[in-house]
Amino acid sequence: MLDVARQGLSCVGPNLSRVIRFMRALSGGLTCLLSAETGFYATIKISGALEPARNFGESVGVKRAVRAGFQSKGMPMALRVGLQMDPIAGIDIAGDTSFALALEAQARGHELFFYEPDRLAMRDGAVRAAIQPLKVADRLGAHYELGAPNLTDLRDLDVILMRQDPPFDMHYISVTHMLERVHPETLVVNDPAAVRNAPEKIFPFLFAGLLPETLITRDIAALKGFRAEFGDIILKPVFGNGGAGIFRIGPEDENFGALIDMFMQSDREPIIAQRYLPEVRAGDKRVILVEGEAVGALNRVPAAGDARANVHVGGAPEPAGLTDRDLEIVGDIGPTLRDMGIVFAGIDIIGTHLTEINVTSPTCIREIKDFGGPDIAVMIWDAIEARRAG
Repeated sequence: MLDVARQGLSCVGPNLSRVIRFMRALSGGLTCLLSAETGFYATIKISGALEPARNFGESVGVKRAVRAGFQSKGMPMALRVGLQMDPIAGIDIAGDTSFALALEAQARGHELFFYEPDRLAMRDGAVRAAIQPLKVADRLGAHYELGAPNLTDLRDLDVILMRQDPPFDMHYISVTHMLERVHPETLVVNDPAAVRNAPEKIFPFLFAGLLPETLITRDIAALKGFRAEFGDIILKPVFGNGGAGIFRIGPEDENFGALIDMFMQSDREPIIAQRYLPEVRAGDKRVILVEGEAVGALNRVPAAGDARANVHVGGAPEPAGLTDRDLEIVGDIGPTLRDMGIVFAGIDIIGTHLTEINVTSPTCIREIKDFGGPDIAVMIWDAIEARRAG
């Protein structure tokens, strides 16, 4: 394995002497030490360190040249992976998708680094963050170890998993703008511009024929008219998440006016009104897409007396297959997601209707595996590595 210290390169290949000469030529005197060699394969340690401000272009050149030389031969290469997420200490590892992705990355030999979005800083065109080396273990109460933080140009990473949870607010949008400065040189999953342009409750209107009757507006008269037309409706915030702020309003419910007032006073965002789908009592199905293809599903059944199916507000998860209608919906939207750079998405289907497309921080892959479904983390990393190699 070729381990280029401080530059984030690890790869395997047969022509080591050429790489050593190349590294000596570019690295301004770094010493290449051959520590082991067996047949075609060897381990090399590069001692010393480049000065980032002066030689960053050289380090990027090294990364590109080594990738081109080895990946063209189909050789595996370990990656430096940034995990941008909320505090790792408090996650529920039994159901956390980000943690599942970290476990799989580590199992493949990739080098993990953790940072929270608030550590991002952009100056003079470069985006940096105080990243910490991360080790993970599937052990309750001892699931992670973090090393010392080091301010790092994010172009020195190979992959960034943008995994912080919504709300999809101006903070979230600002983060996508910063990460867009390093993508695709550093592969950001999902593409930050695509995430910014695909809010999960508005983006589905691109496929309006798949949705139930839905209205997005702040116009009170329009909301009253929608309620009069359909009687039984759902009201929810356009940028809400996790089941927060979702209300079912029946035709005789006297809380309609008070709820509209609450929405109007809480923020300046539009309100979503949607025809209530009685099929939700049988479950709200989360279908996972990788590169636009359906790879697994989980049904979430609302608790009695609750219209919300989200697991962390009381919805009961259960195994689910994919119906012909599910696959038809995926066939309509999958190619668009893939072309946008959405490697990993979760779509929600109630009955025969698409209701949401989640590209920010999709979940449920651990639950799907626990119910005997596929290990979707493996599929996601296969897709990431293929994009990185391409």
